[in-house]
Amino acid sequence: MATHLHLGDLPDGLDLGPIVAVDSETMGLRYRRDPLCVVQLSSGDGDAHVVRLNRPDYDCPNLKRLLTDPTVLKLFHYARFDVAMFQLYLGLDTAPIYCTKIASKLARTYTDRHGLKDVARELAGVELSKAQQSSDWGAADLTKDQLAYAASDVLYLHRIRDRLDEMLAREGRTGLAQACFNFVSTRSALDLAGWDEMDVFAHS
Repeated sequence: MATHLHLGDLPDGLDLGPIVAVDSETMGLRYRRDPLCVVQLSSGDGDAHVVRLNRPDYDCPNLKRLLTDPTVLKLFHYARFDVAMFQLYLGLDTAPIYCTKIASKLARTYTDRHGLKDVARELAGVELSKAQQSSDWGAADLTKDQLAYAASDVLYLHRIRDRLDEMLAREGRTGLAQACFNFVSTRSALDLAGWDEMDVFAHS
């Protein structure tokens, strides 16, 4: 298992395969106040690639190409936030996507615990540390602890997806999950346009 740090962009010619786990780190959770700083990826082979982005220009053509490649499934946990950040700072729509948080909510109806830590513990048998979640991701040099945390957020998503796919199929909810995944880009656009705290489908 190894974590590879890349400055500014992914290297030319890097092939991460047809399914790539993706996550991002930001300076906070407010879209326009808190910039996108880091994107981490894994092909599910035990290695993680961490890209510390150049701000404010975000010149990363290889990463952008991967995120928009229609032949590569991008695998997230809580895609709504990451996809919105990519829309805002990278100027692109990420597709196609799979969100393990959405899948968990549709498949694991016996619990209300759908955070990555809980899902990873149950479905992958892994204990994740969240100690670095609120650290300074805009720093010029990322610490070993930050890199380990960033890697852990993508290293197990393939395994989690496999289990969730089995559960969704068993409960007859695979098609419903796919429809939700297809809507994430629109949901993210609504968030950026000011409807982040409102359910536009609600009666009131």
